[in-house]
Amino acid sequence: MTDAGERVVLLDESGAAIGEADKASVHGVDTPLHLAFSCHVYDGEGRILVTRRALGKRTWPGVWTNSFCGHPAPGEAMTDAVTRRAQHELGITLSNLQLVLPSFRYRAVDASGVVENEVCPVFTATTTDAVTPAATEVAEWQWVQPTALLAAVDAAPWAFSPWITLQLPLLYAD
Repeated sequence: MTDAGERVVLLDESGAAIGEADKASVHGVDTPLHLAFSCHVYDGEGRILVTRRALGKRTWPGVWTNSFCGHPAPGEAMTDAVTRRAQHELGITLSNLQLVLPSFRYRAVDASGVVENEVCPVFTATTTDAVTPAATEVAEWQWVQPTALLAAVDAAPWAFSPWITLQLPLLYAD
């Protein structure tokens, strides 16, 4: 499935599914609450994959973020959606897929006024594959040590997506 015609699951304030809508129609200045996910991918050396969002992305173009994000299709299992998007965005297969922040939720407004408003469970996974990103999704990518990523986000949070700045402290809480 490509982004064109992609459907997202709409949610009520309690997180219950209440319908679906075209992805392109829900990301605007009045974005309804909907279901998404984030995934942080590690390699065999314990490094985390960070990506810089493609310049053509509707929200937060050109900022650094977690490995990849996406939306499960209506009726699609969340783990299937994560696996699908890993292949689509980065050309990788995942192992050790784990749900680590099941109730993560955020709302953020980018500089253009577009709102993200998501219940966004957070996963971690590993891969041994070479990263071959889709140009429409990823402008750049890099494997980094988690401590270096935490320091970079702390020093320049404006260079990163709001969801990674909120997720990292929860992932690496003492």
